[in-house]
Amino acid sequence: MLQPEEPPVCAWQASDARAFAGYVLSLAGAHSDRPGIVAVDGRGGAGKTTLTSMLVSASPGAQVLHIDDVDWNEPLYQWDHLLVTALGELHRAGSLDFTPPAWHRHGREGSIVVPAGAPFVIVEGTGAGMRAVVDLIDVHIWVQTDDGVAEERGIGRDTALGVNGDAEETIHFWHWWMAGERSFFAADRPWERAHLIVSGEPLPGLAAGELAWAEGPLR
Repeated sequence: MLQPEEPPVCAWQASDARAFAGYVLSLAGAHSDRPGIVAVDGRGGAGKTTLTSMLVSASPGAQVLHIDDVDWNEPLYQWDHLLVTALGELHRAGSLDFTPPAWHRHGREGSIVVPAGAPFVIVEGTGAGMRAVVDLIDVHIWVQTDDGVAEERGIGRDTALGVNGDAEETIHFWHWWMAGERSFFAADRPWERAHLIVSGEPLPGLAAGELAWAEGPLR
């Protein structure tokens, strides 16, 4: 069971995880004045953080731009202008020092920093490859994961961390989150722009250290 109207991948291929990471970074390319920008997109609990960690480990000096920092205390999916601002600055300056306005409003100190000279920036989080930034990313990866698997992961993780209250409050939060997420993805349809699709689940037949992926887009 996938996002509304999201087509399933019919034929996966298996690759060594490090080899796949090298392929992704080669697609992003080397730029003389800015980092290569890779968006790792997918629903909550899809496996985006695991994939991001793999990409970072394959590129010393790579930086991660977390959507959770960009959209902190913003209304659901009404923060596209903030991501455009951040990625636009990376294109113009090759670095980033950005404080989202909600940080000021709610007393959060610091800023989102990407130092100059980073070879790649991995934009990680739900909505990372949204339509508004299609011209500002070099590679868009959609992580495809079964709804039930993603929900179980997300609720289990947040319950363990206590970030959304107790178990009952966490379940309530996730059902609220999933309703907004489904509506957003049904309209934005990121799989139709994704260069690559990665399975967020360990599919049968994969060897240790392998992942399943397919060329995008999905239509």
